[in-house]
Amino acid sequence: MKKIATIFMMVMISGVFVFAQETVSLGDPDPTLIGAETAKMALREVSVDLFEREGQWNAKMSPDDGIIKAQLFEGSAEGKEPLADVENQELSDDMVLGVKAQFFHRGTNSFFITSARPIPIEGVTKVLSVWVCGRNQAHELSVLIRDYNGNNFELSMGSLEFSGWKKLQVAVPPTLDGDRGIVQSSVYFGDRPGLSIIGFRVDCDPEYAIGSYYMYLDDMRAITDLYTVENRDTDDMSDNW
Repeated sequence: MKKIATIFMMVMISGVFVFAQETVSLGDPDPTLIGAETAKMALREVSVDLFEREGQWNAKMSPDDGIIKAQLFEGSAEGKEPLADVENQELSDDMVLGVKAQFFHRGTNSFFITSARPIPIEGVTKVLSVWVCGRNQAHELSVLIRDYNGNNFELSMGSLEFSGWKKLQVAVPPTLDGDRGIVQSSVYFGDRPGLSIIGFRVDCDPEYAIGSYYMYLDDMRAITDLYTVENRDTDDMSDNW
């Protein structure tokens, strides 16, 4: 009986060891695995916006909840890695976008940071990222996007409950059938796949939605698959007539 119990315990321990070996920790989204149906991928990390142009971004909130403004400040988030391509490395990166919200009362408030024009991203976007200084308050940041068909979506980028600068990122879920969800290309219309950035929304925690709140944004990037764009024949016609 003791022998059987000993064997049983050895099997249980080995099973736990195997399970521990197969456990995979969750980390940053892997763009090579998002919607990967073929080995034909040309992933590139590209700059979407560096928040350098005055008047490019606007901030707004309900006048019943408070007042808000946005402006540029000199500065840059430390810890950013340079982009691989030389063209983007030459871009000016001396400013950050600051947003100040002054709340009239506690409540479930939201405010928006939107681009003056939608910012297109060429190719099929896999991951979006932006550097944020969130002032360690438990508000939630979402990125607002528009897909190939003109439908609007929002993707949660996480909590702003941290000190200093932090890179927030989110994977763009692929469409399963090319018709529902976030559609970035079509076999029927057009020849330039992609989506557009509309802006951001901050959903405020009622406990912290009081007084003045400051946040800063810098260096929005995308990891995008440019295979279709880069492998298009130069003599191919454009279906835009």
